Amino acid sequence: MVAMTSIHEWTGEPGVLITWNPSPASRAKAQQAPVSDVPVSYQQAQHMAAFLAHRAGGTDMARLNVPAWDIPGRCDIRTMTHVINNYLRRHDTYHSWFEHVGGDEFVRHTITNPRDIKFVPTEHGMVTAEQWRDHVLATPGPLTWDCFHFGIIQREDHFTIYISVDHVHTDAMFMAQAFGEIHLMYQALVSGAPPLPLPQAGSYNDYCRRQRAYTDSLTVTSQEVRDWIEFARFNGGTLPRFPLPLGDPSEPYTGELLTVQLMDAEQTDRFERACLEAGARISGGVMAAAAFAEYELTGSQTYNTVTPTTTRRTPEEFMTTGWFTGVVPISISVVPSSFGQTALAAQKAFDGGMDLAHVPFERVVELAGELGVHKGGPGAQMLSFLDAGLPPLSADIIGRWKALNGRIFTDSRAAFQVGMWVNRMQETTVTVAFPSNPIARESVQRYVELMRAVFLRFAEGGDEAVAAGLGAGVGLKSA
Repeated sequence: MVAMTSIHEWTGEPGVLITWNPSPASRAKAQQAPVSDVPVSYQQAQHMAAFLAHRAGGTDMARLNVPAWDIPGRCDIRTMTHVINNYLRRHDTYHSWFEHVGGDEFVRHTITNPRDIKFVPTEHGMVTAEQWRDHVLATPGPLTWDCFHFGIIQREDHFTIYISVDHVHTDAMFMAQAFGEIHLMYQALVSGAPPLPLPQAGSYNDYCRRQRAYTDSLTVTSQEVRDWIEFARFNGGTLPRFPLPLGDPSEPYTGELLTVQLMDAEQTDRFERACLEAGARISGGVMAAAAFAEYELTGSQTYNTVTPTTTRRTPEEFMTTGWFTGVVPISISVVPSSFGQTALAAQKAFDGGMDLAHVPFERVVELAGELGVHKGGPGAQMLSFLDAGLPPLSADIIGRWKALNGRIFTDSRAAFQVGMWVNRMQETTVTVAFPSNPIARESVQRYVELMRAVFLRFAEGGDEAVAAGLGAGVGLKSA
């Protein structure tokens, strides 16, 4: 459910496009929405500041999450309209829009009555794949209230439903939540069943208040801040950078995606067993594989990265749409003779740093700027691991998603970082987002192929195979 594809690869037979956007009255209510006392989350502020920086530099920032899946038959427009509006009213992140007031400062405006939110369907006639892609890519930016819309592409015997949402309102868990709420509720209603009893959702507004109260309590002497400062010092005062060339950062590149299978299902199971025997979990093994790849490329026995994790804590928050994700700083000492020991060290670094996900790096910069901590420039790297067999996903949700040809598209626009998403379903894959130029493409391919070789060596032969393969067998270090 988490594999990503560039929207430019979204093809298919033509169909009738119907979209849901706010009614004129709803749009007017949003424009009149008063300033809210709910603070803008650090995640949202960072995203909007990056959006403005891209715009000032003449590039269009990657920012859209677009899940899509197929449903048999003809869409019952009235029922789908009801389901969409209930979903939007249920999640309070969609009730806000943001105003830029200068620098990196933004204020929130919030619609007072959720029932003033009313999305209505509009038919656009028969469209080709290029035309529906253009329509999705026209989703407004994060400083516009309706930076999200819904659509279907109706064919003869089925329709494809998609949701296009700016990242300012969502994180990765949005995919499972939206699919569960919209698809399952629609199916229940069109079959004549009563509405599904949805679990209680939490409030993203409440999360923003808690985050601000916590971060306001921090000082430069707080242990959490000191830990982040120490991590930044390992990386020139900022976040870790991708270790290979990415081309001229002043050039306005678009984004590109590369997806590679790292291990098949059987190899994944063997890799996990080897990690467990070493005292780690598969997540630690994933980070160790990246650490060994960087060691092979640079000779560095210390690997630094950040990895995202949810900051949700309550059952209600796990049912809430919003951007709850924080990042954990990871610093690993590579033991060249032992992948298992390196995986265990990675696991301990990840588990021990979980609480730091609640401390946005932007807050550390605010507190420790005079100590040399800074945001850094293009080229930051991030490594994510998601096991689709673990909550909040489930075998039932994953099975339904696959049966309905579920896909997740990204807009493949420009980004300031190299993002790597390692995803385990049955097999294990990695998707990498990077600047679309030949230098970056070659660098990413080298890195990923070496990661793959390390995974396979450990899955097939354990520590001895990994140690024997260092500097040999893949021809990358001297390339």
